[in-house]
Amino acid sequence: MRKLVIARRASQAFFLCLFIYILWSTTYPLKGLFPTKTFFHTNPLIMIFTSVSERLLLAGLIFALVMLVLTLVVGRFYCGWICPLGTMIDWTGALRKKKPHPGDRVNRWIRKGKFLTLAVIAGFSLAGIQAAWILDPMVITARFVSLFLIPTITLLLNKVFVILIRDLGFYGRVQDVYHGLRSSLLGIEPHYFSSSPVIFLFFLLVISSALFISRLWCRAVCPLGGLYAVVSRFSFMSRVVGDCVGCHTCVPLCRTGAIMDGRSYAKGECILCMDCVYACPPGVTKFALPAVGRRADKGTLSRAEKENGVSRKNFIFLMLGSFLAMGFNWPERDRATGAVIRPPGSLKEDEFLSRCIRCGNCMKVCPTNGLQPTVLQTGLEGIWTPHLVPEIGYCEYKCTLCGEVCPTGAIPQIDLWKKKRTKLGTAKVDRSLCVAWSKNWHCVVCEEHCPVYDKAIRVKEELVDGVIIKKPYVLPDLCVGCGICQAKCPVRPVRAIKVSPEGADRT
Repeated sequence: MRKLVIARRASQAFFLCLFIYILWSTTYPLKGLFPTKTFFHTNPLIMIFTSVSERLLLAGLIFALVMLVLTLVVGRFYCGWICPLGTMIDWTGALRKKKPHPGDRVNRWIRKGKFLTLAVIAGFSLAGIQAAWILDPMVITARFVSLFLIPTITLLLNKVFVILIRDLGFYGRVQDVYHGLRSSLLGIEPHYFSSSPVIFLFFLLVISSALFISRLWCRAVCPLGGLYAVVSRFSFMSRVVGDCVGCHTCVPLCRTGAIMDGRSYAKGECILCMDCVYACPPGVTKFALPAVGRRADKGTLSRAEKENGVSRKNFIFLMLGSFLAMGFNWPERDRATGAVIRPPGSLKEDEFLSRCIRCGNCMKVCPTNGLQPTVLQTGLEGIWTPHLVPEIGYCEYKCTLCGEVCPTGAIPQIDLWKKKRTKLGTAKVDRSLCVAWSKNWHCVVCEEHCPVYDKAIRVKEELVDGVIIKKPYVLPDLCVGCGICQAKCPVRPVRAIKVSPEGADRT
């Protein structure tokens, strides 16, 4: 019985399902098992380098440090037993029957890539620029699940049930099942996100790399894997080989190319998949505590570490080289008002861009679908950050969920009373487009929908050809820029009332 392998696969499936469940069930109003951001708080790459770039200690940093301590004890277990992206990479790699083994020389060069990536991220963080989100596996997976997988599955299942019930006449039990799912799995309104195809293609590129070399992404690119690899080199748990017969059966089976020959291995590259334990013909391979490991295999591990991977000296050199980024004269950006409407209470633009990890949590939970990922509206540095698009949806007046699910505080968590008084921007009526002003038609839709208690949109009555026409105008001091007026405005294709980020409250 391959008990450890079965346990690993069960752990991978469990944590992937838990990850998807948490993202799926976190909706308005909040009713998830536990906050989505808890998963991200256990991510040392995001928490540590965001803290460094922002020069502060983020809430939840302690959970990330706990993960590093556990890695120091047992090794790089996260990559092999928990990581949701690693799980999907393994499943994709299983589609390829023959796993090519690139060889030790190629492996040595391949694995340096993730350390270089990690070093560059560290250098940028010291320069005050948070770049960990770009290649972080948890962020990549969360963005794919929240902005592509969940909307796609929800939409397709809804369509299937509608066809079965309405078009094909399958009522009774099918309809009962549909109503049951509507209160759980299908209770989420299908949302549209403009960058979904790009997000899907990027995710597909990552996991399909396993079709060429097993765990190629984890070997060569993943910066979180690089961080865990550095720490796990000093872990207490080690691979121990007894009387090796030199069959080399375990070498091509190693998912990350950690094993060089039957006895030696790159400790930092081992993800504890346990395949080598059961593949060993004489059954002399095991993982044990350091005292046992030293008796069975004196000095082999240290020799392997020197010959393969990135040494401590090389890693420090890479980090120092990445600090050259600090020498550039980064231009000061004037973003007092910004080019887009950010979520309520968001940090000031420069700090927001540095703190936001583009995980998609806020956009997924937005009940109106108003929060959308930017493309190039704020330049390359702002790609996939959230902004409000009133034509798609408005900021729900009684919702604070985006701040509750943000793992880094880029969108601060604020209470409802404060949120109702927090300005996202200011609305303005374009009188050349407004039918009440330009055509003297009866239309006060924007005034009727304004949720502000004192009404930030009011009407001015004018007598036109013996008929009293109510014409709307905005009181900027009362307007919170929620965008519902723009969302509900009947004028097409261009709305007659628009919200700009002018006057937004940015903390």
